[in-house]
Amino acid sequence: MNRPLLAGLRERLKSRRAALVAAYLKKPAVSLYLTRHAGLVDGVLADICAGLALPGSFCLAAVGGYGRGELFPGSDVDLLLLLPHEPDAAQQATLENWVQACWDIGLEIGHSVRTVEACVAEAAADITVETNLLEARFLWGSQALFGQFESAFQARFDAQPFFDGKLAEQRARHARFDDSAYKLEPNLKDSPGGLRDLHTIHWLAQACGISGGWNGLACAGLLTHAEARRIAQAERSVAALRIHLHILAGRRDDRLAFDYQTELAERLGLAATAHKRAGERLMQTYFRAAKLIQRANDILIQSLRVRLFPVNAPPQPIDADFLLRANLLEARDPELFERKPDALLRIFIVYAQHPLVDGFEPTTLRALWRGSLQINAAFRADPAHCALFMTLLRQPLGITRALRAMHRFGLLARYIPAFGRIVGQMQHDLFHIYTVDEHILMVLRNMRRFTVPALAHEFPLASRLIQSFDKPELLYLAALFHDIAKGRGGDHSELGLVDARRFCRHHGLDKTDSELVAWMVGMHLVMSRTSQKEDTSDPEVIAAFAARVGDSRRLTALYLLTVADIRGTSPKVWNAWKGKLLEDLYHATLASLSGGTQAMAGIAAKQAEARIRLALYGLPNSAADALWQHLDERYFVRYEVRDIAWQARMLWRRTHTPDAVVQARLSPVGEGIQVLVYTPDRPDLFARICGFFARIQYTILEAKIHTTQHGYALDSFQVMDLANRGIHYRDFLSYVEHELARDLDPARPMQAAPRGRLSRHQRHHPYPATVRLEADAQGRGHMLSITCADRGGLLFAVAEVLMRHEVSVYAARIDTLGERVEDTFLVRGEVLQSPASVQALEAEILGVLQ
Repeated sequence: MNRPLLAGLRERLKSRRAALVAAYLKKPAVSLYLTRHAGLVDGVLADICAGLALPGSFCLAAVGGYGRGELFPGSDVDLLLLLPHEPDAAQQATLENWVQACWDIGLEIGHSVRTVEACVAEAAADITVETNLLEARFLWGSQALFGQFESAFQARFDAQPFFDGKLAEQRARHARFDDSAYKLEPNLKDSPGGLRDLHTIHWLAQACGISGGWNGLACAGLLTHAEARRIAQAERSVAALRIHLHILAGRRDDRLAFDYQTELAERLGLAATAHKRAGERLMQTYFRAAKLIQRANDILIQSLRVRLFPVNAPPQPIDADFLLRANLLEARDPELFERKPDALLRIFIVYAQHPLVDGFEPTTLRALWRGSLQINAAFRADPAHCALFMTLLRQPLGITRALRAMHRFGLLARYIPAFGRIVGQMQHDLFHIYTVDEHILMVLRNMRRFTVPALAHEFPLASRLIQSFDKPELLYLAALFHDIAKGRGGDHSELGLVDARRFCRHHGLDKTDSELVAWMVGMHLVMSRTSQKEDTSDPEVIAAFAARVGDSRRLTALYLLTVADIRGTSPKVWNAWKGKLLEDLYHATLASLSGGTQAMAGIAAKQAEARIRLALYGLPNSAADALWQHLDERYFVRYEVRDIAWQARMLWRRTHTPDAVVQARLSPVGEGIQVLVYTPDRPDLFARICGFFARIQYTILEAKIHTTQHGYALDSFQVMDLANRGIHYRDFLSYVEHELARDLDPARPMQAAPRGRLSRHQRHHPYPATVRLEADAQGRGHMLSITCADRGGLLFAVAEVLMRHEVSVYAARIDTLGERVEDTFLVRGEVLQSPASVQALEAEILGVLQ
């Protein structure tokens, strides 16, 4: 092809693509853009073929998405060049020129060159090839050859293996995305609820002989026309996002990354509101469309399966309204939900009672979807319906499964309207990785797992406590309502408390039970904050918390909800250390409520047991005295017996050593390392330790800082590997002991810790840094509270500021919630006596956090 012709085609393609984009941005019309873009490329390809004088016996066909007549801005142009026979040398050279010409003018093609026989063979061997060829569309050349291809392909096509293969392919694709449509950065094409789920429906419909898109499915009786319109609208919504995403990225990029979410929201006219960012509104719109697509995928694939492979198994009666057929739950009467609206709830009770049932029969699924519209204010006000919902929550098995099904098919959002408002709502707080509705169901799942005896090893205390809890349905209600008021503005705990109380009273719970559920919702953040931010070795802290709890039943309920809640935020948030903090707080509070103490009946008892433990190592009864004579009562109150004994054993002959002593052991809580540092105290000590752990990418979970009466620092740190490098902690103990002791040598200059970078999530959803420094209520010093986005070297930067101002750290609670930190320090220093100096120190710390 001559250069002027190539240049003309290149300019034509570029200018007309730009015109299509401009027209779309001015007046978005998804179908019009996709078909016009495909039509533009059709014409350009025909001109290339003519310009290169490809033999007329050849045939060019569009396949894949381009074959459907849909071409997104950045999508590949999938082509099949059909040949009547294998090409000779001259034809091979022409084909190579054709490929080069396509790329030269700006067409990113994905092409194959095959004979009809090769197409049939490749389709038989690879379902991806078979799917592409299923959508083949003639473009140029020999129509007779294309007809031969179609006949040969259809003659070989076998619907059953194709159907099974596409379902296996979909399951594998969903598994790559953890079977979740609610990722923070979803893939608009391949994620569950993405466009590929809709394509799968169309492919399987074609296998069943149904064409014509959504209207074709409606005409076949698998959808109503109204449902077809809803699905088509969801498809247009996601497709519009994908078009805008390709335009914005300037290339094919199907991942709705943080980098694009805010600008895409603005392009789509979604402005920020008082309580939601523009990006959050965009994502909620997308997630609701994805949920509808998932629902359509579930229902229609089941329907198509039955259409292609009719079920002839005899039914197994369950009751007057339901039966089992081929292990699917089926309503005996297709009009059941119209005649008996209460069946909309009863079917889920039956579903929970039959845990081995695979799902719902397609006709029943469609009837459920349509029947959900009957769940209105009058339905919710019916006492019989309220009683049925409570019956569901009181089932011994299957509650999570049933509620997830209710949610998936839209009934839960209609039965609890407040739940409907948080469907698809993102939580850009740097530690929740799920939408609010998914998080709530995860918390409910976690609560239910406590009741399963086979899983008791996961959370032994929680499993034991829930077995003796008299009304577990109250716990499930608290799980359902604990975050239901998010996104409204104000304190979601207080707002949710009101919703929970109203729901419980409406559903016939007595005042005591209703108040317990409401109290749990209002208090659901308090136990985690207390365990992770306050000094729970202090009897006054425990007494204050016990006063807020009031009795052991409430304590047990709150503990169970707190563990389930933290576990349901993100796999990165929960760890064994947080589990231990909560267990310790639970036991200490229970003792306080019982009129006892949180310790072992006093310091003398702790010392006596510690001596017994030391004797097990062959140490004399007086071995600990050299150290203990320099320690005050506060030390023995703060530490557990096992730690007191271990530290005494490590230090019993080194009480006056001039060198730093560093000892490390596997953490007794079961995860991480416990590190003991004993050395003459000096101002830069805490900063040096923080710097060391930052450099080796270990995170400090807790720091207990103690200064002996003879001027030594006796510090204990709980640390974990932040980088998850797969190195067993046991293999790291000697390294930590040697290298940290070397770093603490006062003759060595203090090394700075590298300042880590903010993640993309943090950059695009900035979390405000806050610093608060106020006098401690117990008069022991000042409480420094820091909240900000996490990054490497953060703790070292704070410690360095404190060191420069000669402020010493007495205790620290380091709480990392996903990508957010909430750290609390008890500090002392002369500079803290002046209000002006306190403000200056707060401002300097805030500066290093930003």
